[in-house]
Amino acid sequence: MEMNLREIWTVVHGMVFGFIFLLGFSGALYAVYSMKTEWLTAEGISKTVNNIKIYLWGLAISVWAAVFTGTYIVYPWYRANPPQGATDLSTFPKFLLLANENTAQWHEFGMEWKEHVAFLAPIAATVVAFVASYYGPMLAKKIGERRAVMVFFIFAFATAAVAGLFGAFITKAAPVR
Repeated sequence: MEMNLREIWTVVHGMVFGFIFLLGFSGALYAVYSMKTEWLTAEGISKTVNNIKIYLWGLAISVWAAVFTGTYIVYPWYRANPPQGATDLSTFPKFLLLANENTAQWHEFGMEWKEHVAFLAPIAATVVAFVASYYGPMLAKKIGERRAVMVFFIFAFATAAVAGLFGAFITKAAPVR
């Protein structure tokens, strides 16, 4: 199986950076949930919080990397304009989708949603990592803040998951080549 540079960057964008965030989400959510004073000793909370901070910052960096590689590397190839009179649109994914009434909605809704909403996932993931770092071991005692962190993190996951789903379907219908 051979892949060109554009296909490799598409894989790095979605199946490496995006996948790391989506896969790591459940572990991070459980780690924040399990950070309870009744479950851990003071030493255990401190150790757990330090591990959670590293884990959450790693996930935030991963989802930011997915957004940057998508925005500045893969997306310009996706939206490239075909030359006047071009009939083969296979190397111009946006226009390939728009040329067919059955696939136009993948761009008009799916890609537009990715452009305008998907950036919320790294912002939310960064807020979660910051709050965990700011409160540190005190987060174990702050039930409301811990719940807010989990809700925010679930929001980050949901937006990233929908963006990944749209990205996979769009890439299947009109791959970047």
